[in-house]
Amino acid sequence: MVPTADTGHLSGWCEPAGVEADEIDPQAAAAIEWRDRIPLPHSRRGVRLFRLFQRATTWLQNRDLPSVGQVVDRTVPGPEGSVDARLYLPDGEGPFPTVVYFHGGGFVFGSVATHEWLCRHLANESGCGVLSVDYRLAPEHPFPAAVEDAAAAVRWAADEPEAVVGDGSLAVAGDSAGGALAAVTALMAAERGGPTLDYQLLVYPGVGVDREQQSVEDHAGTVLSEADLAFFRDCYFGSEIHRRNPYADPTNAADCSGVPPATVVTAGFDPLRDGGQAYADKLAADGVDTRFLNYEAMVHGFVTLRGVDRAREAIADVGGDLADALDA
Repeated sequence: MVPTADTGHLSGWCEPAGVEADEIDPQAAAAIEWRDRIPLPHSRRGVRLFRLFQRATTWLQNRDLPSVGQVVDRTVPGPEGSVDARLYLPDGEGPFPTVVYFHGGGFVFGSVATHEWLCRHLANESGCGVLSVDYRLAPEHPFPAAVEDAAAAVRWAADEPEAVVGDGSLAVAGDSAGGALAAVTALMAAERGGPTLDYQLLVYPGVGVDREQQSVEDHAGTVLSEADLAFFRDCYFGSEIHRRNPYADPTNAADCSGVPPATVVTAGFDPLRDGGQAYADKLAADGVDTRFLNYEAMVHGFVTLRGVDRAREAIADVGGDLADALDA
């Protein structure tokens, strides 16, 4: 039987590229079936309409959320005005380690609300405060707007631990586009002399994606199509010049040796799988302690699929990594 998750600690050497199981996990397959009926839009007007639809469906889904110790809305000073954020604290008396979280959505969609279920579970499983950041979205705000907001949020959390009930320990985390932002903020902190980060959690990060990768050739059309990937890329980067910037895509960095230890998660049926695997290999080759997990029967976005058992198991697993790294 093919295992559902392949894990390994990498330390300067590479494992073979992640692989997929014989078939998609039945719960995941059922959960994504509706997405085939509502394709992602590829126009500005379509983006606006889809965001309204996403807001409505998220409101309905969020009527039943896991409880946490406390939820606090915060405002982070950003380079172009205030950035909204929401802080989830676990049960117990603080202070707590802090995880700054960036949601996925191709840099075009997503919000604090779309990832509230995930962030609440992550706070409970890790014992950390999770600060979820509503960074600016493309195409209205292309690169480097999201990066600037993300970096500002990390700096603020480091400089104002009382505002996040923090104990001084700090990590970054994110999924998909948010995983790319987490990786970029970790790289920026290493190259710019701070703030000090203790860990990074990158869940199927949108980094190093190339249409010639096996995972793109085999799995584009499962959750994300090639047209979706191209639209997100055009909205966010705008120019091939920006795409080659390490602060747009950290796989372009010459040296990652100064970044914090990492957990990198991929999914077997995800077109982004090989890019995430390649970045895990790059971190390891540069001497970064890296744990790589490939959930072979899963799809892109699986940690936000509420009816999928493996989603909860994965959140518990990576939450444990954060707890261990931050002494939560």
